[in-house]
Amino acid sequence: MSRVHVHTAARVVRAGGVVAYPTEAVYGLGCVPTDERALARLIAIKRRDARKGFLLIAADLAQLEPFAELPGEPRRSEILASWPGPVTWVLAARRGVSALLTGGRRTIAVRVTAHPLARELCAAARTALVSTSANRSARRPARSALAVRRALGRDIDYVLAGPLGGLERPTTIRDGATGAVLRG
Repeated sequence: MSRVHVHTAARVVRAGGVVAYPTEAVYGLGCVPTDERALARLIAIKRRDARKGFLLIAADLAQLEPFAELPGEPRRSEILASWPGPVTWVLAARRGVSALLTGGRRTIAVRVTAHPLARELCAAARTALVSTSANRSARRPARSALAVRRALGRDIDYVLAGPLGGLERPTTIRDGATGAVLRG
């Protein structure tokens, strides 16, 4: 995948757009998490209940710090040891994080991704990105760039094509307070 394509996708999201990109198991849809208009548009594209909230992916921990608070030890070390990697943690949301991201909860799901292209996109965009499966609600997530284009067409602004990360199922989600597996 050419750096040009990654930088094009990064420019699109920084300008308020919604892009599709490969993740560990499926294609994701993303936008800048502080852009309320892009978040509302993403909810409309997915035809999704706004109370579900979204998860964020990032290239590194620093990109998540404006959105989530890490717990104290020993959970903190467990979380950091799982990143970068395919484990999403539900952590306390920082004050002021949009209810469109959290679904109105006091928590937010976050992950430092190990997927090379998704990670490169976050780095090029200089921000964490929303990561939700590329599909309409209750439909199967897209597993290829072609499937994204067929399912979502012109509703999205750019498709960053590339290989998936090799997982058969979406990433594990764990509770940052207890360590419990919420989705295996």
